[in-house]
Amino acid sequence: MAAFKDYYKTLGVAKDAGLEEIRRAFRKLAAKHHPDRNQGDKGAEERFKEINEAYTVLSDEEKRKFYDQYGTGSPPPFEQAAQQYGGAQFRDASPEEFAGFSDFFQSLFGGSGGFGGGRAVYSSDFGGRSVRSDPFDFGAPRPQNVEARLDMGVLDAYRGGPTSIRVGDNSLEVTIPKGTRDGAKLRLRGQAPGGGDLILHVRHLPSPTFTVEGDSVRVKLRVPDYLAALGGTVRVPTLDGEVDMTLPAGSSSGRVLRLRGQGWPTADGRGDEFAEVRVGVPEQLSAEQRRLYEELRGLGQDTA
Repeated sequence: MAAFKDYYKTLGVAKDAGLEEIRRAFRKLAAKHHPDRNQGDKGAEERFKEINEAYTVLSDEEKRKFYDQYGTGSPPPFEQAAQQYGGAQFRDASPEEFAGFSDFFQSLFGGSGGFGGGRAVYSSDFGGRSVRSDPFDFGAPRPQNVEARLDMGVLDAYRGGPTSIRVGDNSLEVTIPKGTRDGAKLRLRGQAPGGGDLILHVRHLPSPTFTVEGDSVRVKLRVPDYLAALGGTVRVPTLDGEVDMTLPAGSSSGRVLRLRGQGWPTADGRGDEFAEVRVGVPEQLSAEQRRLYEELRGLGQDTA
């Protein structure tokens, strides 16, 4: 077996820690070591993977029990069976199921039916007879994947980070990648009821402010008529908060202004934001405003 990993030490919890304590520890560490918050730190991604791996095991009752019993050096049940019948050979039918996890995790869970989807099969020779067996096959059906929809706000999808979801009666902690797009699929290995994978289909909820179109983000910018005529500084909402922008004089409704690099995250940067000007007028006029508008109308008639 690969070098032992102390998952309790990784999360900084005691061996008798409850699930809520484990969740709190995970949320705190995941937020601290998330690669997006540690730009330039090459070790952040590896630490984040270790934290996620530890939580994957300790937050699952069956995986945790299996780890506590066999993770410190005792050979797992299927290896014990192989040793009993002499030098069995193992293989993982689906090694891609464990991509991203350590060798220790794969060696411990890779052979157990229901853990991550892999199955260990060994063969031995009993007096010239080749016997194939799966020590975890008790006639039960193999774990099935489950698909579900995950609704989230545009800003939540843009920012990413840890969040809680409910699957049946269980609560799961999920780390949403920054810039998760509408229609994206997130796979949670072994988190479906029965041990299969939970596949989440992300759907962006309608936003009153932002419309995401591919790499671009669009907003509607309401400005008063006098500012549209004279020009000046306006506040424009972006995914990172409001920014100041100069509105050119003589801007009519429908004019589109580009904010470069303020759109949706891409593989090599970010798209652009487009702000569409909507010129507004007061719904109710004060006596002074009415006088000035009357004067302005008179000036327009004089120049006609």
